Amino acid sequence: MSDSAVVARARAALREHFGYADFRAGQEAAIANVLAGRDTLVVLPTGGGKSLCYQVPGLIMPGVAVVVSPLISLMKDQVDALTARGLPAAFINSSLSGGEIADRITRVQRGAIKLLYVAPERFDAGSLADRLRDVGVSLLAVDEAHCVSEWGHDFRPSYLRLAAVRERLGAPPTVALTATATAHVRADIARQLGLDAPETIITGFDRTNLRYHVVPTRTEQDKDTALVGVLREHDGLAIVYAATRRAVERIAGSLQRARVPAVAYHAGLDDEHRQDVQERFMRGEVRAIVATNAFGMGIDKRDVRLVVHHAMPGTLEAYYQEAGRAGRDDQPADVYLLHAFQDRFTHEFFIKGAYPDRALVEEVYVRLQRGADATGRVDVDPEALASSLKNKTSGREVEGALRMLVSAGAYRTAPESGGQVLVRMLATPERIKRELTQEPLLIGLLRALWRAAGASIERGAVVDLDVLPPGFGGASGGLPLLDELQQRQFVEWRFAEGGARLTDPTRPLAAFKIDWATLDRRRRAELSKLDTMQQYAYTRGCRRAFVLRYFGDPSARTSCSGCDVCLGTHRPAAAREHDPSPAPRTRRTRSAAPAGARGGATDEAATLDAADERLLARLRALRSELARSEGVPAYVVFPDRTLAEIAVRKPRSAHALAEIRGVGPTKLERYGPRFLEVVRAADETEAA
Repeated sequence: MSDSAVVARARAALREHFGYADFRAGQEAAIANVLAGRDTLVVLPTGGGKSLCYQVPGLIMPGVAVVVSPLISLMKDQVDALTARGLPAAFINSSLSGGEIADRITRVQRGAIKLLYVAPERFDAGSLADRLRDVGVSLLAVDEAHCVSEWGHDFRPSYLRLAAVRERLGAPPTVALTATATAHVRADIARQLGLDAPETIITGFDRTNLRYHVVPTRTEQDKDTALVGVLREHDGLAIVYAATRRAVERIAGSLQRARVPAVAYHAGLDDEHRQDVQERFMRGEVRAIVATNAFGMGIDKRDVRLVVHHAMPGTLEAYYQEAGRAGRDDQPADVYLLHAFQDRFTHEFFIKGAYPDRALVEEVYVRLQRGADATGRVDVDPEALASSLKNKTSGREVEGALRMLVSAGAYRTAPESGGQVLVRMLATPERIKRELTQEPLLIGLLRALWRAAGASIERGAVVDLDVLPPGFGGASGGLPLLDELQQRQFVEWRFAEGGARLTDPTRPLAAFKIDWATLDRRRRAELSKLDTMQQYAYTRGCRRAFVLRYFGDPSARTSCSGCDVCLGTHRPAAAREHDPSPAPRTRRTRSAAPAGARGGATDEAATLDAADERLLARLRALRSELARSEGVPAYVVFPDRTLAEIAVRKPRSAHALAEIRGVGPTKLERYGPRFLEVVRAADETEAA
């Protein structure tokens, strides 16, 4: 089949399954490469339609397309959206029981599933990759591929094993997708995944519908005041990012006291509460959600009008990724950074802990040598050790130095007795039965631990692995199983006795292999990224151009009409000392894109008049009703842009409705009659 015929087939699938007449910039080239069996690296901005680059080929190609996705909530949103269109998709992650996973694999084997979303950790143990290979994997898609790169801004170890997973799947053509990757990170992604001379598709990083603002502040109180002002000045749903769980709770409380409807979202919430908070936000029942960056990749709500960073992220990649959650419907949106110079100190603290100085590692080792007995045993209290060192050092930096010594083989921790461990059970019996039914070794170990310690294991109990039933292999066999259970948050464990030891207290540190150059390079790279992020906050030039130049986008210009510097609304810190409220803004007119329009804020827009606005409100009410009844986010029914176009064009027939962007055959059949009824009723009301 010729390239033109392949693209025509893909375009037909796009129209049939998704209701779009044509591809966006970059999508056609990416899909053509994938369908030709070539490895492909796709860099499209957030909201640029990356998912279609593997969904369309996955539906066309034989066998199953495996999509590696990093967050449970993101998988669920995408699968919900696909199944709402009548498309054969499913996911496998830790939210499912063993029986549910087995059922979905059976459906894959029958050919009933074409797009299978999988968390990367699911390949770390078991035979999933081998079973999928036997089915026939036509495509491996790696979403949020910057996670693969150790230089990326969201390093995740399970992604580093995907090259081996790819081989176990039968080495299918692979497409890696991300919104944020510099040239160095792109090269590292290709290397880590073992891509074969990949075609790289980059459409540019500019989100023309976003306006960038920085609000200089001095204190947390300044930030809280500015945040309330920003939310009152801007309409629509908002995401507020904070650095820690404690900050999330405090800021959400501050907004509630200011009578701004807000909810908190972070990993410390129990699963049910966290899911409830997210679904309330997705349904538009709250004005703002205050979240840690754990909410970042999980959000797929297209009508967010405002993203505010209460604290500066550590990298421009992270800022761009999170800011990109605004305006994914291509309509105007604003992003704010509330900046104080001291924001960088928290990031420096973590960087120094992760990449300690050579001098500190050497000094810590010497102190350990002095305190060690003849066997190498030494008592270590990181905080006490930190306070005794020459230079001002934190316990976290000392812990980082100890990790370096462990990785070099100079220092280790081991129990007094080979198998004594302190174990605390985290999971409920119900969760254990639900998720480990198909993993007899893990559930057997948990039962053995319970029999050995009884109910005290819920508080934490010492268990000797060497006296467990012989089938577990004592400490050598049990410790790897405990590691897996801890990684999956079924238990917490540590060695019962400190047992910290130097491998050989007589050997100098130089006798152990430590790659000081790589350690120093990584530290400098992270500090450089932090400097760049702060330079963005302080720049006196165009902020949009600053971002585009960082990512190497040639479309960067000296000025724009979409940042506070170019708009003349930015006020430096000195001018804000007694007035931390945001600068006045020009309110925007809500608009809908005309039929067939593609792209972002550069599209010609048709302004909604008063009658259109009234119809749009009725359409949204119907959408909310349908979404509640089906238990899906509202945008899964129709995104805002589609509703706005319906309100402007007022289709009276199924044929006319089908011509509107975002209305495919499945949605036309499922929802069309109800929406056409609302349009006709509105026409009659206006005529009366």
